[in-house]
Amino acid sequence: MSIPVVTLGSLASAFVPGLEQLRGPVTVVRRRDELNELVAACQAGLARAAIPAPGAPGPTESLVERLRFTGGVLIALVDEPGAEGPARVGGAASARVPAPPAELAEAVSQAVDRFEAEERGPRGSAADADPPGLAEPLPPRLPVPDDAPGNGAGIAVWGPPGGPGRTTVAINMAAELAAAGTSVLLVDADTYGAGIGPSLGLLDESAGLAQACRLADQGAFRSAALGRIALSMAIKGGRLQVLTGITRPDRWPELRPAALAHVLEAARSLAAVTIIDCGFCLEADEELSFDTLAPRRNGAALRCLELADSVIAVGAADAIGVPRLVKALSELAEAVPTAAPRVVLNKVRAGAVGRGPEAQLREAWERFGPASGITAFLPSDPAAADRALLAGTTLLETAPTSPLRVAIAGLVDVPAQEVRRRGSGLLSRNVKFAGNPDSLPR
Repeated sequence: MSIPVVTLGSLASAFVPGLEQLRGPVTVVRRRDELNELVAACQAGLARAAIPAPGAPGPTESLVERLRFTGGVLIALVDEPGAEGPARVGGAASARVPAPPAELAEAVSQAVDRFEAEERGPRGSAADADPPGLAEPLPPRLPVPDDAPGNGAGIAVWGPPGGPGRTTVAINMAAELAAAGTSVLLVDADTYGAGIGPSLGLLDESAGLAQACRLADQGAFRSAALGRIALSMAIKGGRLQVLTGITRPDRWPELRPAALAHVLEAARSLAAVTIIDCGFCLEADEELSFDTLAPRRNGAALRCLELADSVIAVGAADAIGVPRLVKALSELAEAVPTAAPRVVLNKVRAGAVGRGPEAQLREAWERFGPASGITAFLPSDPAAADRALLAGTTLLETAPTSPLRVAIAGLVDVPAQEVRRRGSGLLSRNVKFAGNPDSLPR
């Protein structure tokens, strides 16, 4: 049976002329000029393979995933098999050009046969959808030379909606570790309300994480590139590297789970600890639509939670926040069974709970909460938090004696009194903050 092929770009016919006359195992059934039309052809079952012409929108890992999910494979045309560039994108096959039509047809046939042998999940029906099995392994990537696998740890900071203080906890955890001499990368992966950049005075319109995901989407992404994208700020003699979040909520499609996974992989080589501020929602997006799958706005949070070595679940310590956290933890257990969250109750105060708030919260948690206990209680200190937000810095610098700052330092096992100076390590851009004497000029 002949394999139907769709081409992309006005120059495609010049590179695959023989396939159109070759009466063999491969037949060109469609020529498309737009990327969405190419995906739609595979989605409708009209084609099993896609061949973009040189100069057309090149293969990206997201495109490869979308095509594979609909049952199609992508063939990248290269001067030499295995050459650098489009052919290095994970999951894309390659074919040499110029080449005899029979050789090109054989390359297409082999790519389709490999795809069928791998049996990579069900076919879908939406051009803009990511595969639904977020917990399934990603397609294998080609090894990247001169970039050894990293062994850094990943910590995801997550919690239910309602402003429990995820961003505040993530920022100050990262600051405490950085000031203590640990190389830290702070990542804002919240697709609903990114707040790390504004909280630290980083008015970065380029959205560092989105930029990193775009590069990762092209394949062969390395930690060195991530180090150039990240912003670097001084924290009490240490250095904290930051990947800012999206500048507008409607930019969430830029944080595709596949690309984000490669960014977090590179982060393990860049920093000893990566702290990720996640979005709250874990709902499977495709279940919200009627007859088609939807793009995954919550895929970024799910992917971060899946890949993190540990999860900090932050909830507000009041009559609304605690029940929300209990419900959210059950949703987390269902969505990401591998996660073993450490529960942190934030904004602990007698006015919201009563006398002896920690004892009362612990007793209520033992009665109504999940089996996992409470790891830490973070006291409410709005005055210190406001000073840090106004100065665009951390509690460590504006309120070092704050009970909240001391509690967060204990959460990451950093004694509040021990902050040593460290070397510059891996730096990217220097940022100057008004009112921060420890910051370095550009």
